[in-house]
Amino acid sequence: MKVILISGLSGSGKSIALNVFEDAGYFCVDNLPLALLVQLVEQLGAEGYGRIAVAMDMRGGCGVAALLPEQLRDLKTSIDVDLRFLFLHARDDVLIQRFSETRRRHPLATGNITLEEAIASEREMLEDLAGLGHRIDTSNLRPNALRAFIKDFAALDSNVGLTLLFESFGFKHGLPLDADLVFDVRCLPNPHYDPELRVLTGLDEPVIDFLKAEPDAMRMLEDIGRFIETWLPAYIGDNRSYLTVAIGCTGGQHRSVYFAEQLAARFRARVRVLIRHRNLGRESAPRDLP
Repeated sequence: MKVILISGLSGSGKSIALNVFEDAGYFCVDNLPLALLVQLVEQLGAEGYGRIAVAMDMRGGCGVAALLPEQLRDLKTSIDVDLRFLFLHARDDVLIQRFSETRRRHPLATGNITLEEAIASEREMLEDLAGLGHRIDTSNLRPNALRAFIKDFAALDSNVGLTLLFESFGFKHGLPLDADLVFDVRCLPNPHYDPELRVLTGLDEPVIDFLKAEPDAMRMLEDIGRFIETWLPAYIGDNRSYLTVAIGCTGGQHRSVYFAEQLAARFRARVRVLIRHRNLGRESAPRDLP
């Protein structure tokens, strides 16, 4: 049986994630009280359901959130289950914008509690859960990009060990919150200042040739690759399921995209590799993610 648990901050895109799994044929449950998780999985398993996705409601407070690690252990030990945990989050300013645009009420914004206070409270409540599974920062993601990320996650085989995720991004759009390692390549020559390359990306041959001709770019690419090679066994030994390596340039269009692609090609034969280009085709403002 395959079980996907979805949690994270309100407004970060949990509804979109659950819809992706529902479209993929999962039996989906929204806002399940955490105390009922093991009972639900056992019951659905007995009824023959092989794939289940559950979005968990953390409105019970810190005590409920603290119960999750125990529930995960119970599921892994008492039931033959392929269990994965997905955690969605976003920056405070983005969450505030989403709630303001949709005029939705934050589930913790009751009484005299403001939206900003509710977001801060929920973030603190869920702090210990973020490291239990695969994190996705949805701050600058359009809904279609988030759906693609979720589909990649759903396709992963939990038996292949660590998944190495290379993520390009632009510093002017903000640092990705889901990164474990961040490398800054803004010091390298920028193809943006070549009028013929400006409209292209790091996926296009002219930009690739431009960067390959830069000795500093090749030296930095080798240094980053060697660093990851040196420390990857330690991350694998730490029983991690995912390691996200973020490569940032100014706009997330040229240098960081090229580096992410090259590093992914270097490691693809050793571990499961995913690639995300966070800011390619990005709109000027984040869309609403329910």
